[in-house]
Amino acid sequence: MKQIALFGLILLTLFGCKDDNAIETEISKIETNFIVERFDRAFANSTPDGLADLKQTFPFLFSNKIPDSIWVTRMKDSNQVLLNKATHETFGDFKLVTNDIEGLFQHLKYYDKTFNEPRVITLTDFVNYRNKIAVTDSIVLIGIDNYLGTDHELYGNMQRYLANNMKSSQIVVDLAAEYSKRQIFQSQRKTLLDEMIYFGKQLYFKDKMIPFKTDAEKIGYTPEQLEFAKVNEDMIWTHFVKEEMLYDTDSSLPGRFIADAPFSKFYLELDRETPGRLGQYIGWQIVRAYMNKNDVTLKEMLQTEAVDIFNKSNYKPQK
Repeated sequence: MKQIALFGLILLTLFGCKDDNAIETEISKIETNFIVERFDRAFANSTPDGLADLKQTFPFLFSNKIPDSIWVTRMKDSNQVLLNKATHETFGDFKLVTNDIEGLFQHLKYYDKTFNEPRVITLTDFVNYRNKIAVTDSIVLIGIDNYLGTDHELYGNMQRYLANNMKSSQIVVDLAAEYSKRQIFQSQRKTLLDEMIYFGKQLYFKDKMIPFKTDAEKIGYTPEQLEFAKVNEDMIWTHFVKEEMLYDTDSSLPGRFIADAPFSKFYLELDRETPGRLGQYIGWQIVRAYMNKNDVTLKEMLQTEAVDIFNKSNYKPQK
């Protein structure tokens, strides 16, 4: 009987892979219609006399409250000149990132028939790393000075756990995250479980929208950090359950296990060996288990309450 069950599982896995491959083949044929508008290059190459043309092309980037003299001064600012040079050297024609964005848009169009490609505009904003990307129905703004490379000299004074994901390969990952926020619904985010499932939804959204990225890239881990999470999944889950954290509304828990941080805070000796955001990783596995065991669409899952996803996931950590 065990052999039959194992054989059945193998068949299901094989057919699932075939289905996924068929879907990806179909998605690869979807046409997209967008260009990346390099405002950063246009601004770098402009002169005070050309400012009026820039304002006409990109009016939403120029506040009426900021006089033209400020923009003229910025054109000559030494820090702006340094950013112009750094972004040009790092990105060149932006082709690799554009290909990633096209892949994301193809998947968005497949899963959401109402999706229309927005204007995609790159800019610099003095490394405003807390606001790397902005998304609306019609416009995407990408602060590309936040993606110059983990070891770039401009990030020398930045904490490593933040700089680790400031590289061009993460642009489409962060963009997918912004699109997920527009589709995820939860009536509350009070407990640790609520937060875990919210980010689990976000990561599963990335599974579907950017399957060409690795799991490590999706969650922003190094391969070693991802391996730690996999190997210690049972330990992490056992700790959450034993310490009765899942339904706890303690406001410190998201900071310990969800938010960006150099490591997760179990208050154990192993803490500094751990990556941050391990609560997100567990939430991801719960959502994956839920989707494997329930016949629901991606859209339906994104709208489902956290506790319902958990109860119907029958989640069991890997040991």
